[in-house]
Amino acid sequence: MKNLLQLLFIFLTSMTFVQAQNTEKELIKNTEKAVKFITDTTGNGWRSSGNVSFLFNQSNFNNWIAGGENNVSGNLGINYNINYKKDDVSWDNKLLASYGILQTENSDFEKKTDDRLEINSIYGKRAFGNWYYSFFVNFRTQFTKGYLYGQDANGAEIRTENTNFMSPGYLTFGPGIFWTRDDHLKINFAPVSSKMTFVDKQYTSQTGYVDEAYFGVKANKTMRYELGFYTSVYYKLNIMTNVSAENILNLYSNYLEDPQNVDIDYSLNIVMKINKFLSTNLSFQAIYDDNAFKGFQTREVFGLGVNYMF
Repeated sequence: MKNLLQLLFIFLTSMTFVQAQNTEKELIKNTEKAVKFITDTTGNGWRSSGNVSFLFNQSNFNNWIAGGENNVSGNLGINYNINYKKDDVSWDNKLLASYGILQTENSDFEKKTDDRLEINSIYGKRAFGNWYYSFFVNFRTQFTKGYLYGQDANGAEIRTENTNFMSPGYLTFGPGIFWTRDDHLKINFAPVSSKMTFVDKQYTSQTGYVDEAYFGVKANKTMRYELGFYTSVYYKLNIMTNVSAENILNLYSNYLEDPQNVDIDYSLNIVMKINKFLSTNLSFQAIYDDNAFKGFQTREVFGLGVNYMF
């Protein structure tokens, strides 16, 4: 709506000038006023931006002595920002979503190569300079079921359901203080934040999880609560022309249990633009959460993408 009003303003102003003055000098002056109007209003109020990308990969082998397995894979991703800034109020919102599948010739199952849904929101009220009093919300889960793969006694491939939508699901929130230099660098500190881990009771009631917690949630329970220190860092830089790197780092320490075991979630998204619609994309994510796995979890997706900017 704002953009429409801006365009309408330019159009009406220009038409009025043409009818009244119709001189080159006045036209230049009128255009400068219109540009100044847009410049003055940009940065105040709502702004949105983002992109949708699709990565596709296909491999085919025929009498290939070195070996290989025919496969097809695809990955769909969304990175979308909805931000508000006016006077001493700032509200940043980001949606990250991706889903990918792989089908190989000799497998009975389609396998996921990516599955992510994450929403970040930080509301800020200016305290002084570039510092804001803040309140943040972070939500993470996945879209569909996840499986552990293996073989039965006859060597046939089998799979066991291990995760699902909201199993686990993570909700972290709390007050803090927020610092930003510009839209490319933002840091939030939340020394007293709550973290809740949600799971479906069907998983915590299974025999295998009676003695060992499922993502930190004890047997026959559906939720785990933590109170701790949360820090998030967002940094985006332009490495060179048409090459950008977006870094997102989240850290969490639980005061109530093993505060030295800091949860780490780091994401790197590199986009190398070829033209308006094509780019080479690299997505990398590393997670450390000892309630989920005793070590680092990593994922990496790389390929030629079809992008739509909006």
